[in-house]
Amino acid sequence: MTKTKTYNRQNLLIVVLVILALSFILVGRLAYLMIVQSVYYGDLARQIHERERPIKAERGRIYDRNGIEIAGNKPVSTISVIHSQIKEPERVIKVLSEELGISEDEVRKRVEKVSSIERIKSNVDKELSDKIRAYKLDGVMVDEDYKRFYPFESLASKVIGFTGSDNQGIIGLEVKYDNYLQGLDGTILTLTTAKGVEIDDAAENRIEPVAGSNLYLSLDINIQKYAEQIATKLLESKEAKSVKMLVMNPQNGELYAMVNVPEFNLNDPYTLPEGTKNPLTEKERNDQLNTMWRNECISDTYEPGSSFKVVTATAALETKSVRLNDSFFCPGYKKVEDRMIRCHKTTGHGSETFVQGIQNSCNPVFMEVGARVGVDGMYKTFRQLGLFQKTGVDLPGEANSIMHNKKNIGAVELATISFGQSFQITPLQLMTAVSTVINGGNRITPHFGVKIESSDEGNIKELSYDTKENMISKDTSETMKQLLESVVAEGSGHNAFLEGFRIGGKTATSEKLPRSSNKYISSFIGFAPADHPKIIALVLIDEPTGIYYGGTIAAPAVKELFDNVLPYIGIKPDPSIREKTKETFGQNSNLILY
Repeated sequence: MTKTKTYNRQNLLIVVLVILALSFILVGRLAYLMIVQSVYYGDLARQIHERERPIKAERGRIYDRNGIEIAGNKPVSTISVIHSQIKEPERVIKVLSEELGISEDEVRKRVEKVSSIERIKSNVDKELSDKIRAYKLDGVMVDEDYKRFYPFESLASKVIGFTGSDNQGIIGLEVKYDNYLQGLDGTILTLTTAKGVEIDDAAENRIEPVAGSNLYLSLDINIQKYAEQIATKLLESKEAKSVKMLVMNPQNGELYAMVNVPEFNLNDPYTLPEGTKNPLTEKERNDQLNTMWRNECISDTYEPGSSFKVVTATAALETKSVRLNDSFFCPGYKKVEDRMIRCHKTTGHGSETFVQGIQNSCNPVFMEVGARVGVDGMYKTFRQLGLFQKTGVDLPGEANSIMHNKKNIGAVELATISFGQSFQITPLQLMTAVSTVINGGNRITPHFGVKIESSDEGNIKELSYDTKENMISKDTSETMKQLLESVVAEGSGHNAFLEGFRIGGKTATSEKLPRSSNKYISSFIGFAPADHPKIIALVLIDEPTGIYYGGTIAAPAVKELFDNVLPYIGIKPDPSIREKTKETFGQNSNLILY
């Protein structure tokens, strides 16, 4: 009996100890879950009972150099549906289909889909979204959003670029500076039941969005307008394939204008031009769009023709291969090995100095100059002027030059290179190289971006760009400025002469490949004031009909541009300029510096 009682007490004690141990374990576990893991499980609970909807951040605005807005935002809405909250599905389908112009079948798919939230349509105008909100349809969400808006529509379209439906940059500056322009989206957190139905009168939690940073450009809307008007007039009058125009400050690389006509409407970037053949396959349509959006000033290469004689002359002066009063003779051609290479003046220029050879844009003179400089001297100057590399412009899609391999250059190749044929560069590469020649020898980086302004604190970030100094000597630069001024005052560029202003420049008429096509690119590059350039402009007319000489149709276009722009940027005319230029560049020219 005593043994049985003792045994029972032991069993009871074991049971009590087991119960106590289990209790301690449970209490410990509860303490761990309620104290240590409270945040984690609280978040899980909130996730079950909260629905998250995004609040779109306003994209940063883009301004020109005068503070004029060229890319802004228009308030719109995103219409979505929440399946678990819809009480009248047929009415929702009917209203959204009619108001948004979407087929009932398409709306039905999204309304009947069992998911937390389904987007019906984005970028809905405020007036229409307010109308939908007024229906008070259960399960239909109307959330604020922003749509990119371009007040000048087609102006500088291939430079500025545009955004997609998600407000991300697609081309141009919009994509280059996308990381700055994009904001940080916010959220709306709404309390729901376990079934996903929003709880009436429950407070919403909002995480406010942060707007993107604003971008300020060197682009000047007024100069861009002047340039586009001139380019459009040329496009129409010469029935050209396209017209390109670049305007820049040669001292620091700030781009004032970049024109590619025809341009396109940034507010409607997926509509092809009138006259496009229909129907198109998807590939054909995409090819057409890419062509329409293409910025040919930086993405396409071409043979520069006689405007490249600026580079050849610079190489000659740098290597001291020629003096300004050296004599040459042009019979209208030059025989190089087995090739007869003609001058544009087939009857020849006769006896002429180096200065006159530049003024006359004489091919035989430059073939002789190129031979004197040699391949090594020419390629050294090309490298100094940045012609073997991209300019580094702050735009996507820049192409590089297409040059001969140095070891493959013979006498014929050297001759054609000397007057701008048998290789290709971009228009912007040419402008950057010529800027180095006329600004004292400093190779600048062409660019549009000037500064970034944050939206929250207003902090300013100044953008900086690489400059390589002393790429050519200051003496060479001074001489080249005078020589190129003489081209306008007395030579082939005389149609760019503007009364009261000192203009320098060089004409070009380059024949496109194949040579038998009889298709040309007419161009002129000019700068002012010639003694201390503050502006440089390049115009290219692709496949003009009728008269196609650069000095005849391209030089007057730069003259017209400068007539508008020079007073605008504060350069006043000097009535005595014509007499001064005649004295400087007449028969008794005294340009020789060594």
